[in-house]
Amino acid sequence: MSDSPDLKTLARWAGALYLLIFIGAGFAEGGVRASLFVAGDAAATAANIQASEGLFRLGIAADVMAFMADALVAVLLFFLLRSAGTVLAAVAAAFRLIAHPAMASINLVNQWSALTVLENGGSAEQAYQLMQAHTAGYLMAGFFFGASLLMLAVLLWRSDLFPQWLGVLVAVAGAGYLVESFGMVLAPSEEGLYGMIVTITAVVGEFALTGWLLIRGVRQG
Repeated sequence: MSDSPDLKTLARWAGALYLLIFIGAGFAEGGVRASLFVAGDAAATAANIQASEGLFRLGIAADVMAFMADALVAVLLFFLLRSAGTVLAAVAAAFRLIAHPAMASINLVNQWSALTVLENGGSAEQAYQLMQAHTAGYLMAGFFFGASLLMLAVLLWRSDLFPQWLGVLVAVAGAGYLVESFGMVLAPSEEGLYGMIVTITAVVGEFALTGWLLIRGVRQG
């Protein structure tokens, strides 16, 4: 498919929304949960949440914003890449919609419930278990998101609108999510390693895709 102003506009909207995802989800995970959740210490985690309730609520809202943006990205990427394989583009979009707009959004109930438990006089241990459940739900969504990125990588490789190297980088990002999710199920003792892998691969692959969509849109000619 040749370049067209409509496709370029769709691509740049997808890039802008992808950037919004990075900002919202990055703030929620790295700026809020990472600063309030203390692994292995329910009392400290509960005290942090209660002392920073506004920040905790803002993190939930930022995640919701990111997941809503991700739903739009899934649709836009389908229209951009369906010429490279309609069925595969549809399945990739479906897996992406399942991962974040569906599973990860519902999973936020665990965070909300942790706050509600503490507000209603529940124990720190109850709140901590709900936060751990949120982490588990995040990892479950990672299975679907990683798979969606691998399918997206194939589509990018096939498409005339994008360079093949972009597909390679997105495949690396997808593999990173799968390594983290499968690793935490099979060998959770290496959590730190998995976190480092998924951070590096996601930054490389998904930032490259975001930058291309924002700056170039689609490939010329």
